[in-house]
Amino acid sequence: MTCTLCDLPTPDPPLTDPEVPGEYCCRGCLEVARTVEDPTDVDGETAAEPVDAGPDDAEGETAFLSVSGMHCATCEAFIESRATDRAGVRSASASYPTETVKVTYDPDETDREAIAAAISGLGYRADARDVGDDADETVSTGRLLVGGFFGMMTMLWYLLFLYPVYLGVSPELLLFDLSGSAGAYLVANVWLMATVVLSYTGYPLFRGAYVSLRAGHPNMDLLVALAAAAAYAYSTVVALVGGMEVYFDVAVVVVLAVAVGNYYEGAIKRRAAGRLADLTAERVSEARRRTDSGTEVVDVESLAPGDEVVATAGDRVPVDGPVVEGRATVDESLVTGESTPVAKEPGDEAIGGAVVVDGRLVVAVEAGEESTLDRVVRTLWDVQSTRPGAQRLADRIAAVFVPLVFVLAGIATAWQLFAGARPGAALLVGLSVLVVSCPCALGLATPLAVARGVREALDAGVVITDASAFEAAPDADTVVFDKTGTLTTGEMRILDRVGDDRVPARAAAIEQYADHPVAAAIVDDVDDALPSVADFERAPGRGVTGRLDARTDGATQRTDETARRADGVAVAAGSLDLFESRDWEIPETYAERAREASAEGNVPVLVGWDGRVEGVLVAGDRPRPEWKAVVDDLAADRRVVVLTGDDSAAAARFRAHDGISEVFAGVPPEGKTAVVEQFAGDGTVAMVGDGVNDAPALAAADLGIALDHTALAAGAADAVVTTEDLTAVPAVFDLTAATNGRIKQNLGWAFVYNAVALPLAVAGALNPLLAAVAMGTSSLLVVLNSSRSLLSETEE
Repeated sequence: MTCTLCDLPTPDPPLTDPEVPGEYCCRGCLEVARTVEDPTDVDGETAAEPVDAGPDDAEGETAFLSVSGMHCATCEAFIESRATDRAGVRSASASYPTETVKVTYDPDETDREAIAAAISGLGYRADARDVGDDADETVSTGRLLVGGFFGMMTMLWYLLFLYPVYLGVSPELLLFDLSGSAGAYLVANVWLMATVVLSYTGYPLFRGAYVSLRAGHPNMDLLVALAAAAAYAYSTVVALVGGMEVYFDVAVVVVLAVAVGNYYEGAIKRRAAGRLADLTAERVSEARRRTDSGTEVVDVESLAPGDEVVATAGDRVPVDGPVVEGRATVDESLVTGESTPVAKEPGDEAIGGAVVVDGRLVVAVEAGEESTLDRVVRTLWDVQSTRPGAQRLADRIAAVFVPLVFVLAGIATAWQLFAGARPGAALLVGLSVLVVSCPCALGLATPLAVARGVREALDAGVVITDASAFEAAPDADTVVFDKTGTLTTGEMRILDRVGDDRVPARAAAIEQYADHPVAAAIVDDVDDALPSVADFERAPGRGVTGRLDARTDGATQRTDETARRADGVAVAAGSLDLFESRDWEIPETYAERAREASAEGNVPVLVGWDGRVEGVLVAGDRPRPEWKAVVDDLAADRRVVVLTGDDSAAAARFRAHDGISEVFAGVPPEGKTAVVEQFAGDGTVAMVGDGVNDAPALAAADLGIALDHTALAAGAADAVVTTEDLTAVPAVFDLTAATNGRIKQNLGWAFVYNAVALPLAVAGALNPLLAAVAMGTSSLLVVLNSSRSLLSETEE
């Protein structure tokens, strides 16, 4: 059985409620379903599709490959076709925004390297190991620099010689007469430099046009490439027959204008190129399988039901499964978001991807099991690779606009021929239509406005990683906050001390040898030098013990005779279970305080020596001081929701705040994604989080905002707050809304330009040079509008 909300396996029996249809894996998913959805329709059928966190429909192994050179959304279909043409590949799904492809294949027929080789070619380079590569940035920069240099030289010849000739300047005023061999030499130089620009700098553009034809999806690349190629081809023919009316400048300007826009877009994509790489780095690829003679290291994929894997301190648990032997404390924050480490013992369920802090666990491998972290990988891919962006909208427009321009160019050329114009003049009219419709202004409208927004966001301590943020933010009507590390600091601190004054120092003395977030908080709480410890021991999942050296124990007040004893005082720190198992005396005052701390969602650490508990230290995660002001700001015109993997007690303070509409506690990562998707069904959702477990929810949201704590969360988000000040979150909404307004202004001008310029070109009122000037002017206006400060928009 699987959970009705998040599709995870349910316990036996599953969690149910007579008032909530369905069966659930945890209390968090049940409470989410109770509040935000009716999981079944009137016929009792499931109404909402569950998050696809399970294996793919196609059988085989799954691999994520980096594919550099993806130029537009059309590349997705082309890459998928190249991958599936390889024998043994069951399915392929490419993602232009992340420059990755997910393939499912039969390992008996092919492997990752062979699939990568099949995809590579025509400017694409697939890598079976590394997602993201600085070489891509180097190549892009090199193309732009080479194109800029030769383009500048081309335009210099035009400014000094060709433009004056076209404008009727007397040959005597020029440096030399262009009517003879000097003119032919000049045109030949211009041809050579334009050829370099088109063939090298314009290669991705022409490759994109070719791919769009192969895929059957005409895009803006096709229109731009055809305009540049037509100007180049026409001018080449004119040059060969000795003419001077060449339009290589048009071809160069078109290619460079688009190259600059694409370079900026590529910079944004490279910033996010490590999204799945960071995630994959956290996945467990090997496991220590127990054998009759000890253990052996094997690939996780080779584990079979009935195997047992061993995880010791510092290891990640490779798969989900029951603990069959051992005790340990594990840190599950990477995959669940819970700030409190959890004790595991035989009979408990271990979560794949969790880190063993101390102790040793033996986990059984069950049929069909994968790690929770692997499910996070899969969920992140599913929601992130399918989300549309601004470029997809432009390509949808291109599907109509590109054929329309071709038809208009053909009609204009045919009309001129019908009206008696010479073939050359008629072709120039058709060329003018292609050039004037070249969507440089349309192509620059979004990137340049985004560039301004990105710069001003940086000043506010925010990094925008995806241009879709500028589209989604203004419409966000629900803001979902993760709790741990977002509304709270995410770091354990000592919140309360009860008992003997010597408790903090003695606890810190033995906890300094423990590798545990609570232990670190106890040690950080003491400023004095700590006494030496002998006979240190861990009690996995329960605490630590040790014997202080009385000669270095500044907290002890004993006689000189006692101080000379080398064995010192025996100290223990840990849970109630630790002291009960050793039959130590536990005063009811301290036991009651420990129970209260647990009920509040904090971690109590009892501390005692010589057979008796002498006090309690309470560790917990502190709320950020500015969280209330931020919630009040956002709640003024939006619904605010809090999600957490912690239990209900840890979220009580947030539930009491008037600005927060709902609080969901105990929600697993898949459940967080499901909550976001359910809210998205009613409007536009922004998700604010920081952990790896938040990454799928950040990617699923219309607007994902990450605090800069984990690379994965930052990679899945559309905006990353780089400061420790939560007040930067409202600034994201202000700046993205202003940038969105600027994008609309630019696009409006681009469409108005085409509405005016296209009819003039079709009527023959523009030659290619004037068409190029008109196109350049349109682009210049977009540039100037984009360079204005966004402050006026944010103040409105």
